[in-house]
Amino acid sequence: MRSPSSTVADHDPSAHFHGTEHATPLPRLSTQGFTMTFSDSIFAERESEVRSYSRGWPAVFATASGSWLTDRDGHKYLDFFAGAGALNYGHNHPVLKEALLEYMAGDGITHGLDMSTIAKGEFLQTFQDTILMPRNLDYKVMFPGPTGTNTVEAALKLARKVTGREAIINFTNAFHGMTLGALSVTGNAFKRAGAGVPLVHTTPMPYDDYFDGEMQDFGWFERVLEDSGSGFNKPAGVIVETVQGEGGVNVARAEWLRGLADLCKRHDILLIVDDVQMGCGRTGPFFSFEIAGITPDIVTLSKSIGGYGLPMALTLFRRDLDIWEPAEHNGTFRGNNPSFVTAKAAVDHFWSDDAFEKETIAKGNRIHEVFTELSNKHEGVSTRGRGMAQGLVFEAPGQAGKVCQLAFDNHLLTETAGPSDQVVKLLPPLTITHDELEQGLDILATATAQVS
Repeated sequence: MRSPSSTVADHDPSAHFHGTEHATPLPRLSTQGFTMTFSDSIFAERESEVRSYSRGWPAVFATASGSWLTDRDGHKYLDFFAGAGALNYGHNHPVLKEALLEYMAGDGITHGLDMSTIAKGEFLQTFQDTILMPRNLDYKVMFPGPTGTNTVEAALKLARKVTGREAIINFTNAFHGMTLGALSVTGNAFKRAGAGVPLVHTTPMPYDDYFDGEMQDFGWFERVLEDSGSGFNKPAGVIVETVQGEGGVNVARAEWLRGLADLCKRHDILLIVDDVQMGCGRTGPFFSFEIAGITPDIVTLSKSIGGYGLPMALTLFRRDLDIWEPAEHNGTFRGNNPSFVTAKAAVDHFWSDDAFEKETIAKGNRIHEVFTELSNKHEGVSTRGRGMAQGLVFEAPGQAGKVCQLAFDNHLLTETAGPSDQVVKLLPPLTITHDELEQGLDILATATAQVS
């Protein structure tokens, strides 16, 4: 392994921590083409205490390209975070940027609600022809609003509207969003507590391997469904992530997902797959559920569906489920036309054949290989993941956070996941080069050795 200091240019740990003692505006400085007129203290003084990533990464970022971010002092950071999965195609990909700039320069429509526009029509046609039809998916496409939690809310509402039932089944350690409906099917106690009101009409079930193989999959779930004396209300739907990102990179086996799909079909329960973070190629195929050979009734997409990091979300569902009344679910920013432009460009550029999928799987295998080596070398360390969503799991409390801090000190951006932040979660851009991937893995290997 190379030493961390040799992997990233301009390594200067002292430059990471910018003081907050200056209350007066800074001089007008030009960095990377930007003029800065704000004080160092503006973030701490004016931004809410709810901010989080900026606390772990105390740098002021200025530009980004590919797999790299550059701070205002010119220091480069390798990005193994990719906007929490919103930047599968990297920062400012030239093909997507060209399409966006051309559209904006031509006075293309930016805000269109749900009006018909050329940008929307081009996206829908491309999405149908390149993504849906080759996979034999006859989904209707709904634009519910620009974020992941918007599409989850729409999915839950639709399931309840179609079935006339209230209950939703979710899974342990799930994460589906921060608005009330999405939060009600989220497992994290800290996030749920922020709601301030009871989160009702949902029932958690154990995710795959929750009991380390000691209990039969879905045994209790099916038993209470079939027992008229169980007091269990038949649910409208089941919502599941094929890989739980925020929950700790927990991977559901293909056979487990097939078993869940079969159970839902037998009992007339709608299956919702939340592909907000794991879709758009993160696990290899465009949809993360493809590996299991299942066809969900409803699918939620956001994050990288916009291609460029622009806000966009889709709710996909079976044609016969489309019983919405006009405007029954709407939102001011459901028609973000610049996102349609970059989304179409991304589908055209990356998904016209299976080369991108194969490359993603190969890179994911390389991460898994290195993480397996680290797990064998260091006690109390293990690994899990699928595709380019990979996790390094630490038994000892706080170790994952220390690894992420050491990584940042060596100009690598990573984050923790899991109910106890016990997992170092990797979500690099799918477009990362092999050399960049090795650089980041070297830094993580050194940080793991220091902590373990």
